[in-house]
Amino acid sequence: MSGVTTSLVTTIPERCRVCYTCVRECPAKAIRITGGQAQVIGERCIGCGNCVRVCSQQAKRVLNSIEDVDRLLRSGRPVAACVAPSFPAEFGDVDALRLVGALRALGFARVNEVAFGADLVARQYRRLLEANPKKRYISTPCPAVIGYVERYHTGLIPALAPIVSPMVAMARVLHQRHGGDLLVVFIGPCIAKKAEAVDEPVRGEVDAVLTFCELREMFDERGIEISACEPSDFDRPHAGMGGLFPISRGLLQAAQMDEDLLSGESVTAEGRTGFVEAIEEFKSGDLKAHLLDVLCCDGCIAGPGVTKGRPPYARRALVARYVRRRMDGFDRKRWQREIETFSGLDLSRTFSPKNQRIPDPSESEIRAILARMGKHSPQDELDCGACGYHTCREHAIAIYEGLAESEMCLPYTIDQLRRTVGELASTQEALMHSERLASMGQLAAGIAHEVNNPLGVVLMYAHLLMEQVERDSPLRKDLELIAEQSDRCKKIVAGLLNFARQQKVVRRLVDVRELVEHALHAVPAPDNVQIEIHHDLEDPQVEIDPDQFTQVLLNLIQNAYDAMPEGGTLEIRTGHGGDRICFAVRDTGVGIPQENLTKIFEPFFTTKPMGQGTGLGLAVTYGIVKMHCGDIRVKSDANTGAGSGGTTFMVSLPVRAKEDVDLAVG
Repeated sequence: MSGVTTSLVTTIPERCRVCYTCVRECPAKAIRITGGQAQVIGERCIGCGNCVRVCSQQAKRVLNSIEDVDRLLRSGRPVAACVAPSFPAEFGDVDALRLVGALRALGFARVNEVAFGADLVARQYRRLLEANPKKRYISTPCPAVIGYVERYHTGLIPALAPIVSPMVAMARVLHQRHGGDLLVVFIGPCIAKKAEAVDEPVRGEVDAVLTFCELREMFDERGIEISACEPSDFDRPHAGMGGLFPISRGLLQAAQMDEDLLSGESVTAEGRTGFVEAIEEFKSGDLKAHLLDVLCCDGCIAGPGVTKGRPPYARRALVARYVRRRMDGFDRKRWQREIETFSGLDLSRTFSPKNQRIPDPSESEIRAILARMGKHSPQDELDCGACGYHTCREHAIAIYEGLAESEMCLPYTIDQLRRTVGELASTQEALMHSERLASMGQLAAGIAHEVNNPLGVVLMYAHLLMEQVERDSPLRKDLELIAEQSDRCKKIVAGLLNFARQQKVVRRLVDVRELVEHALHAVPAPDNVQIEIHHDLEDPQVEIDPDQFTQVLLNLIQNAYDAMPEGGTLEIRTGHGGDRICFAVRDTGVGIPQENLTKIFEPFFTTKPMGQGTGLGLAVTYGIVKMHCGDIRVKSDANTGAGSGGTTFMVSLPVRAKEDVDLAVG
């Protein structure tokens, strides 16, 4: 199909829904999925038109030849319309003579049946097979089949029957009879004919190709009603049994050859999968037929240039009925004379390789691609076909060849979507928590500033009064209680300000082991609590704010002690997880009830008895960890007895920070 400068089929991006139906239906695998769009690769395309037929969104656009034909009709030179023998399948609702009249109304000087060219081609096939009884051939009326062999089975090119298609044969008939000044337009059901017309071995025989769809469009544009046109017969030479060519086995019947099931001399195959399988078997030698008569479509009556509306067997019946009627008044003697007139016509052609085969990847490369899609064993290869390829291995090979994407795999995409939804849910939860903390921080700052001044006055006067009363005075205990509770309020206010205040993270390299030791010394363990420390660190250095992160450890350690009133074990572990450092603080205490796990980082929430906790420690801890671009999680078992369960806080931080982060705590 050299000479085609524009792809026969292109995709309309805004209509493509990436359903992969076109990938599945393309026998040449000439569809590339890239950036979520299905693109037809022109040099790989054989013009079968399967992608056009199956696209429910009408996202495939066929190369339009109407302007080219209009230009020919305006050229001043005579133009012949060569109508494919499948025309009754398209125009079976109108009289054939009126169709001819409509074509003349468009401006065609001559209207001929390509079926006469099919008669000549059928006779040529019979001669070829009789002259070469030991050679096997693949029939060549179908340009899509030729394109497939030239691209993907170049070793079979010598087996292609060196005979032109009926279209080219009829063009040569007309040129011999009417001279080279005659322009020829083929009208039929096939878009691959557009490429055949410019293929180098037969270039110049046919000047333009119209599909039946385009012909109807021209009739509509010109306002031509077929049924209202003056009846007119086809120009001579008239056709014989060549009118059966578009039907499966039509070539064999026109050539008076049988598909003998016993001898297997001639075998027919058609359809997207049938023709591919037949060629594969012909190549392997399993199919020993003298002639493999093969069509890419289910007969030319089902070509992509046929408008939709009739079932295939109804189309077949229309073609057969038309041929039967023509044969009723058939002038065989005159037909025979016309056949003999063109007995010396050159009906030969050549073929050339247009290799589009891509070397297959190695087994290790295939396995690596499959692994990227979560297919680590044969059991993971579901071969569901949702990607448009028959097997997962074919999909992996297509990815290697640059024709497909991993996202085409439905199970892989569902798994990725499930993970993404989980991550989004986690992120949403963290965002909502951060928003709550930010709101609480603003509220806390306002309260702290309003309460701090009167609280200072109360505390100052309480101490002044304590200095003025005797030690044994009954008022002293009341004043001491006022001072004690005021001092507690002062600590709460300080915690509120610490929670709400914007802070700058000042990072420096710190030895994690020293940080843990310092925190444990700052909060001595109760006598009934054992300490276990485990460091699994290749490099104990981490870039954090040591003062702030010490506060994190102090809060977690103190909470662990408070959770083990009957004693237990405090375990601190450190380790690496990729480019992050991880801390785990685990106690064997009473645990946290499941319903409270989502609340523990909220300000003022505490599980400690009244007067023993402010509920700000974990809120401050959460804010510091987030300022370090880290993550903090908790798991707990509130039903576990001391010494065998409890609560674990897990903190992970980046080992190295690119820049300091200015954030509000929380």
